[in-house]
Amino acid sequence: MALNIVLFQPEIPPNTGNIARSCAATGTRLHLVKPLGFSIDDKHVKRAGLDYWDLLDLTVYEDMEELFQKHRDAKFFFATTKGKKFYTEVQFEDECFIMFGRETAGLPSETLKAHEEQCIRIPMVENEKARSLNLSNSVNIILYEALRQNGFQNLI
Repeated sequence: MALNIVLFQPEIPPNTGNIARSCAATGTRLHLVKPLGFSIDDKHVKRAGLDYWDLLDLTVYEDMEELFQKHRDAKFFFATTKGKKFYTEVQFEDECFIMFGRETAGLPSETLKAHEEQCIRIPMVENEKARSLNLSNSVNIILYEALRQNGFQNLI
């Protein structure tokens, strides 16, 4: 079982470092779509990921078009507060991609419109001040649901 987490233009180094660590610990591939709000060599990214970076299967793309071209036949899910389905209402399959947007702006609206049926969300209270969860928390919530659905294959 191999899952793929995609971060679209991540901005905050510790979030990406924490996500990298979770991906390394679960055998999940991490994909980053540029531009990044930091250098991958940034000490804050490295610190959050601790000594897990050598365990990480990481790919960086110049833009979303490159990502979609290289994975033309893959199944994608798009995590967004605008999704109509809860993340627990979809079946995460082996090799699927789960994409998350920028911390400050999420995913582009044109991407969400083009893939409306694949948009998923984490339930939250309805309150304009509670707009979203932290990116690394959101990734872990959905990642572990996908792993659970697939019997935590290859994990001890």
